[in-house]
Amino acid sequence: MKKAFFYLALITFTMGGYAQIKTPAPSPFQKIEQTVGLTEVTLEYSRPAMRERSIFGGLVPYGKLWRTGANKNTTISFSDDVEIGGKTLKAGKYAVYTKPNVKNWEVIFYSDSDNGGTPSTWEESKVVASVTAPVYPLPMDIQSFTMSFDDLTNDSAVLGIMWERSYVGVTIKFGTDKTVSSSIDKVMNGPDAGDYYSAAVYYLESGKDINQAKTWIDKAISMSETPRFWQYRQQSLIYAKAGDKKAAIKAANKSMEMAKEAGNDDYVALNKKSIAVWEGRPAAADK
Repeated sequence: MKKAFFYLALITFTMGGYAQIKTPAPSPFQKIEQTVGLTEVTLEYSRPAMRERSIFGGLVPYGKLWRTGANKNTTISFSDDVEIGGKTLKAGKYAVYTKPNVKNWEVIFYSDSDNGGTPSTWEESKVVASVTAPVYPLPMDIQSFTMSFDDLTNDSAVLGIMWERSYVGVTIKFGTDKTVSSSIDKVMNGPDAGDYYSAAVYYLESGKDINQAKTWIDKAISMSETPRFWQYRQQSLIYAKAGDKKAAIKAANKSMEMAKEAGNDDYVALNKKSIAVWEGRPAAADK
């Protein structure tokens, strides 16, 4: 009985030892992080090898949906909106599927990025972009399935797909120039009304230079096509803190009238209370 128990323990230990052995993955995972212009792009895929097999038209059939790699489906994510095949892809993560053919591939960007391969049920509504890309023959075999970001500029990149003797590229357009140009225009033209308003309120609430806050709140209101009651409310508070109660009351009355028109009872009450205090009356007198 003791001998049988010894052999059983030995077998259990041996099997447990084998379970802990680590071996290389047959299709290694790769993650590529690439900055294009101002946009962060992340590509995640697994890399099967040829291993003397015929790939396209063999291991990977022509005309059938492919996960574009091995294991879990390939994914690509963008930190900003991009354009592919004339379609806008919102910032986010997408699955990349393909249908290889002899002369061209269909490259598909799918909104459901979490699939263990191809979706069990294909939903056309989840196709956010589809591009037909020509196949370029390569002079030598690419043994490991490879994806890359090629031909980088500030506004574009080519998502490259290589394996066996085939290369396929899909152009991705980025809005870098539009973003940078907008930023340049804003800086060169100086702060806008919103910038002056935010700065003035910050100075008021932080107890900083109240005279500077006055200058900024006046600019914010003068630059606004249709100043709102909450802007006049902040102007009244800034003037009151600066010691100009007459101007504070005038701004508060303006804010109160506009708040009444907008149906905002809270701002009406706030302004009434402030006006009473600045005029030296009990706030209850306005009730």
